[in-house]
Amino acid sequence: MDHRRQTRSKPYRKDVMNTATATDLAAYCAETARNAKSASAELAILDASAKNRWLNESADALISGAESIIEANAKDLDAAPGYGLTDAAIDRLRLDRQRIEGIATALREIAMLPDPIGEVLDGFTRPGGLQIIKKRVPLGVVFFIYESRPNVTADAAAICVKSGNAVILRGGKEAIHSSQAIVNLMCEVAERCGLPKHAVQLVNTTDRAAVGEFLGLGDLIDVAIPRGGEGLIRRVAAEATMPVIKHYDGNCHVYVDETADVEMAASIVENAKCQRMGVCNACESLLVHESIAAKALPKIAEKLAQHSVEIRADQRAKTLIPGSISATDDDWGAEYLGPTISVAVVDSIDEAISHINRYSSHHTEAIVTSSLAAAETFTAGIDSSAVMVNASTRFNDGGVFGLGAEIGISTDKFHARGPCGLRELTTYKYIVKGNGHLRT
Repeated sequence: MDHRRQTRSKPYRKDVMNTATATDLAAYCAETARNAKSASAELAILDASAKNRWLNESADALISGAESIIEANAKDLDAAPGYGLTDAAIDRLRLDRQRIEGIATALREIAMLPDPIGEVLDGFTRPGGLQIIKKRVPLGVVFFIYESRPNVTADAAAICVKSGNAVILRGGKEAIHSSQAIVNLMCEVAERCGLPKHAVQLVNTTDRAAVGEFLGLGDLIDVAIPRGGEGLIRRVAAEATMPVIKHYDGNCHVYVDETADVEMAASIVENAKCQRMGVCNACESLLVHESIAAKALPKIAEKLAQHSVEIRADQRAKTLIPGSISATDDDWGAEYLGPTISVAVVDSIDEAISHINRYSSHHTEAIVTSSLAAAETFTAGIDSSAVMVNASTRFNDGGVFGLGAEIGISTDKFHARGPCGLRELTTYKYIVKGNGHLRT
């Protein structure tokens, strides 16, 4: 057994948010994980009505306790400039009554979703009479690591518990007071609704060493889900002793096929790039078939210019887009998260597919085309979590897909791919029923 779970030292104070000794920190992390493991066993058999009652009453509690949340949020906002947060990041951190009502609405929407636990995925009877049932069950314990936005605290807790999982939340230091206020209210409601005490736990230390401690507890934590910058995600993937659901970045592409409607293409590229530039499903790279490039690129460039987007183009595209600059090899794999896009002209759909599969982050790609054959070739050939036909890359989202709230978007192929909602936080087990059956 890992020596950290045998440690007998003074308890790590959960209200302390600075650095403690390594021994105290290890003991605290192990205790938190053990408590989550115990809670997960109770959650796995908890009736759906109890979980839904918790979600609805938590929504009410957040609204009635809005002033306490806003007061806690003010502490985070006061500290934000010291963390070097941009104005946009500070705005995402800010909570007011309207935003708290939005968080409450999200909880109620999750309560309305079908409970995935216990769903029978398959069932059959063998020739000898043995009955075999494949049933959906929770993953167990989720370690969720995320950055500043405090609304994610409530969303993640709700999604994990609704899908029968206990969750350990490790939010960013920028939102520690806001997250604590939200979790305190949700945990008070949990006790009234019959949920296990440790169904939702917030890691109350901002010590970065705590992340490493939790990532080493693979015998207690079933899955880690990082949500944030590429550096955080790569660290989690490198150190985790449990499976990780992740995506590193979002280098998403739009390919304008030779049969595309130019007006449609221009509108889709504008939306995919400019509707929100700092998100993982925004378009970062544009490919245009050479036979339509002279017609399409000036129109697209005109749309992008309205949003002050810098265009980094290959030689053929550069001649068609006044004011563009020459792209480098690094541009083809870049996630800009801002007003920059790379543009290239390709000779064929096969070249477009090859380029995308080489440079893409396997997140979201789109084709604009009037050809059913081209659409089928593209969707079959592209190796990404979502492929759009005549639609913006911005549609790769759990809510848009009708999955409800999501805990992230995965570019992995195991265990989940694309938006990760309730069902993606489950697995399955086989239940076999006999009548004194013996194997010979």
